[in-house]
Amino acid sequence: MMSPRTDRREAALVTGGLRGIGLAIAKALARDGAGVALVDRDADEGAAPPIEGALLLKRDVRDFAGALTAVDSVQERIGPLAIAVINAGISRDAPSWKMTEDDWREVIEVNLTGAFAYAQAVARAMRERKRGAIVFTSSINGLRGKFGLANYSASKAGLIGLTRTLARELGASNIRVNAVAPGYILTDLTAKLEPRFHEQARAETALGRLGEPEDVAELVSFLVSERARHITGEVIRVDGGQLA
Repeated sequence: MMSPRTDRREAALVTGGLRGIGLAIAKALARDGAGVALVDRDADEGAAPPIEGALLLKRDVRDFAGALTAVDSVQERIGPLAIAVINAGISRDAPSWKMTEDDWREVIEVNLTGAFAYAQAVARAMRERKRGAIVFTSSINGLRGKFGLANYSASKAGLIGLTRTLARELGASNIRVNAVAPGYILTDLTAKLEPRFHEQARAETALGRLGEPEDVAELVSFLVSERARHITGEVIRVDGGQLA
C-alpha cells in the first residue's frame, strides 16, 4: 500500500472521468481546488493523467468491492472525500423489439447498478465526516424517453429516483445529492454520429445550438460548492431548451 500524501486536501472522485463530460467535470473541480481522482475502466494507472496531479484508478463500476477500494485509495492518496460525481455510462441502442438481453443488462448494470455501487461507497465515507456532495449524470432521455433507447432511458430515469431517495436518506448527515440531465452534448462519441442527428438535436433546442461538455461541468461545479448549500434532491437540465 502506498503511503498517504503529505499535501492532503479535500478530494473529488469522478467516475467515467477520462473523456467527454466526465473529464470536463474533473478539470473544473481541479480548477476549483479539489484533488481529483479519475475512475475509469480504461484507465492506465501507470500513465500520466490528463489532469496534472490527478489520481487514476482502473475500475469497472459494477464491482462493489472495487468501489470501496477506490474510495479508500482516494482518501489515502489525496485526502478526505468531499465530492463524488457519478458519471460513468454506456449506451447500446436498438428498438425494444430488437434489443438483446445482453444489451439491456449491460446498460442497466453499468449506468444504474454501477452508480449505486459508488453512491453507497462514497456515502459511507461522507457520513463519517457529516459532509459531502454527490452528483449523478442523468439525461433528458431519462425524463422524456427516446426511440431506440429503452435500456439507456430506463437507467437514466432510475438515477433520478436514486437521486431523490439518497437526498432524503443522507440529508441528516449534511450530504447533498443532485443530478444533472444533459441534452445532446458534443463529445467524441456524438461527434461520430451522422450530421443529421446533430441537426435534429439542434432543431429541438430553444437556443439553436448544441451543448459542450463544459456546459455540464460548470453546473456540477456550482452544485458541489457552498453556493448550492441549500439545494438537494434536484434534477437540473443542461439541454439548451430541448425539453422547453
